[in-house]
Amino acid sequence: MSKIADIKYILRFLGIVLIVEGLLILSCLIPALHFADGTWREITQSGLFTFFVGLFLVVSFHQYRNMGNRRMAYLLVVLMWVVLALFGTLPFLATGTLVNFSDALFESMSGITSTGATVFYAVEWLPASILLWRSMTQWFGGFGIVLLVLALVPSMGINKYSLYTAEASGADSGGKQTTTVASTVRHTLGVYILLTILFVFVLYKSGMQVWDAVNITFTNISSGGFSIYNNSLQRLTHIQQYIVAVAMLLSGVNFAMLFNIFTLRWELLKGKFEQLRFYLGLYVGASIVVVLSLVFRMGYGWSDAVRCGFVQTVSVLTTTGSLVGDTSQWWMPITYLMVILSLCGGMAGSTTGGLKAMRVLILFRHVGKTLRDRLHPHAVNPVRLNHKPVSPHIVTNVMVIFMIYVMVVFVGIMLLMLCGINATESIGAVIACITGYGPGLGISGGFGCYSHFTVSAKLICSFLMIMGRLECLPVLILFTRAYWKR
Repeated sequence: MSKIADIKYILRFLGIVLIVEGLLILSCLIPALHFADGTWREITQSGLFTFFVGLFLVVSFHQYRNMGNRRMAYLLVVLMWVVLALFGTLPFLATGTLVNFSDALFESMSGITSTGATVFYAVEWLPASILLWRSMTQWFGGFGIVLLVLALVPSMGINKYSLYTAEASGADSGGKQTTTVASTVRHTLGVYILLTILFVFVLYKSGMQVWDAVNITFTNISSGGFSIYNNSLQRLTHIQQYIVAVAMLLSGVNFAMLFNIFTLRWELLKGKFEQLRFYLGLYVGASIVVVLSLVFRMGYGWSDAVRCGFVQTVSVLTTTGSLVGDTSQWWMPITYLMVILSLCGGMAGSTTGGLKAMRVLILFRHVGKTLRDRLHPHAVNPVRLNHKPVSPHIVTNVMVIFMIYVMVVFVGIMLLMLCGINATESIGAVIACITGYGPGLGISGGFGCYSHFTVSAKLICSFLMIMGRLECLPVLILFTRAYWKR
C-alpha cells in the first residue's frame, strides 16, 4: 500500500477522533443552557464545525481501513494529539474567553495532554461551558484518547508506545489482565468510568454541589489539575481535600492492576507488586519530609501540615497539579523536591505523566547492579523486577528514554531562556510541561499562570506538553531521516 493510501487512512482515523471531539464540545451546551452563560451559539458552532469536519474526512476516505506501513502509526498518534488540540481551541476563541491563538493553543494542549498549566489568572469568571470544556479535555485526554486508539487500531502496534500499556515503560506492568486489546480497553475504561462516578458521588455526599463535584473529579482522576476555583483545592473542606487526594492516588496506580484488585483476581497479581510498593513508598516518604518541613520550617500546626503535606505530595507525584495552598511561598528546598517528584510520576498504565515509577525503579536497580559488578566482576547480577531478571534490552530502553528526557529538558530550558524567560521560570516551566504537572516556578508557580510568557515561549511549552504526553520517542522519530525513507 502506498504512502498516499496510508495518509488517507490517517485522515479517516482523524475524522473519527474529530467526531468524538465535536460531540464532547456539544455536550458543553448543557451547562451553557442551564446556567444561561450566553455561549450556547458559539459552543454549538464550534461543536458542529468539528463534528462535520470529522464526518467529511470519514465519508471521503471510508474505504481506507488498513495501514500498509506500520511506521505511519507514529505519525498518526502525533497528528491525533495535535489536531485535537487545534480544534480544542475553537470554544475558547469563539466565546472570546481567549483572543490570541497562542493562548488558546496553550490552554487546549494543556487540557488534552492533562498537563494543567494555564494562561488564566482567574477562572471563576469563565462561562460554565468553558469550565466544563477545560475539565472534559483533561478527562478525555487522561485516558479516553489512548483507549480510543487501542480500540480502533489494534493491528497497528500503537500500543507499543502508548501511554496506557506497559510497553511504554519498557517493562512488564505487573497487572496486565488480558492479551486481547478489546478486553484491555473494556476493563480499563470500566475502571476509569467507575472511579469517576464513585468520586463524583462521594464528593457530592460530602456537601459539594454536583457541578463542582463533576469538574473536580474530571480533572483530578485524569491527573490533569485544572480547577473551577482560582485557588484550586484550597476552597474545599478538609475532608473533601482528602477525598480528592485518594482520587489522585488511585489515578497513579496501573489501571489494569486496579481492575484485578477490584475483581479479586489475586492469582494475576501474585509477585507483581514491586512497582506499587515503590510508588506508595515514595509517596509516604516524600510526604513525611514535606510535613516535617511545614512544621519545623514554616510553623504549620501538625493537623494542617499533615493535610497539606500528604495532599500536595500526591498531587505532585501523580503530576496532577492541584494545589492546597500557594506552594510558591513554601520553603525553597521543598519546592524543588516537588519538581523532582513530578519527574518520577506514577505507575506505568496510569493517567499520570513523568518518567513513571517503573522506569525510575529500573534505573535505581541498574545503578545497584553496576556497583555490585565493580565489587564482584565475575558474578552474574541481573537487574531484577518482581523477582525476575529484566532483559538487557529493556534496561537499555529505559536508559535511552531517561537520557532523551534529560536532553529535552535541557534544550527546552535553553530555548525558553532565549525567549526572554528567566532561568528559574524556564526550569520550572519545562519540567512542569514535559511531566504534565502544570504549575512551574516563580510567577507561573503556585496560583500563578503562564499568560506573561511570550508567544514563542507558549508555543515551545505546547510542544513540550505533547512531547511529555507521548514520552518523547514517537515525536522524535518523526524528525529522523530514516523514518521518511522508503
